[in-house]
Amino acid sequence: MKKAGIIMVIGSLLLLGLFKFPLWNIMLGAPQYPDPLGMNIYIDGIQGVKEFDLQNIDGLNHYIGMKTIPKPEEMWEFSVFPKVILGMAVLGVLIGFLGFFEKLNYKFFLGWFLLMSVLGVAGMYDFNNWLTDYGGNLDPHAIIKVTMPDGSPMSYKPPLIGYKKLLNFDVDSWPHLGGYLLFVGMALTLVAFWIGRKATLKRVK
Repeated sequence: MKKAGIIMVIGSLLLLGLFKFPLWNIMLGAPQYPDPLGMNIYIDGIQGVKEFDLQNIDGLNHYIGMKTIPKPEEMWEFSVFPKVILGMAVLGVLIGFLGFFEKLNYKFFLGWFLLMSVLGVAGMYDFNNWLTDYGGNLDPHAIIKVTMPDGSPMSYKPPLIGYKKLLNFDVDSWPHLGGYLLFVGMALTLVAFWIGRKATLKRVK
């Protein structure tokens, strides 16, 4: 269980990378913007990839009636997510230490992974809802109105993940370094569970 406990601690500590690196990145490219515009989404706010990217994106979105990119104080998620990540990192380290000293069962490693998975899915669901509102809840008095072939308003929702064509813009939405550290950290805690299980079964035999 010592090896499993160490891996559990390392995996949990990788979550702290989200306080330094972006969780997600969205890039917008078009013929008139050979140098794409982009925004990095952190757990406590949104920043432009370059200095004036957010200002330029808001300027473009104004013409089609989209809301401005929210500031940290305008979304409850940006105050709650850091607390959740810190709490899960501390809990994971505690479980790892107790596992190292064989004070608890290896199943706690799996329990942490499942809890983090549920929180991650809830976070992605919330993020997708924000994208839907951001790209679909348009100002009816916008300067430019583009409709679908059936006459319904066009949605400018960026993709949750992957590529999408929005008018003349190529939009890419992918995890950033913080997101990858999160995925690797969670994977390591699952590895810790399997190693802990194997060590416990071997000892029982």
